[in-house]
Amino acid sequence: MQTRALDEILSQLRAAEAFASGRAAAGAAARADAASGADFAAALKSALDTVNGAQNRALALARDFETGNRDVALHEVMLAMQKANIAFQGTVQVRNRLVAAYQDIMNMPI
Repeated sequence: MQTRALDEILSQLRAAEAFASGRAAAGAAARADAASGADFAAALKSALDTVNGAQNRALALARDFETGNRDVALHEVMLAMQKANIAFQGTVQVRNRLVAAYQDIMNMPI
């Protein structure tokens, strides 16, 4: 088994855990503010492009495996599909939070 691939997966999981707990959010927000003025639309588009890329990669690997490409292993396909699924679920949760925040703002008395 490739330890480099496992190390990469572990580092991604740790980053996702830090992001979910809010530890990385403050540091990432400070870097984003300092670097580019905190362009929310660009950050959102970048995140959506990343999710789209993960889904496209998973579909391509699945297609290659189904057609009999011997360079693609089943575990690679399953890992790519799970990564894409987790990224999509995270995106849906962010969307739900944004919609809830928008509704809260719209329900505020003037």
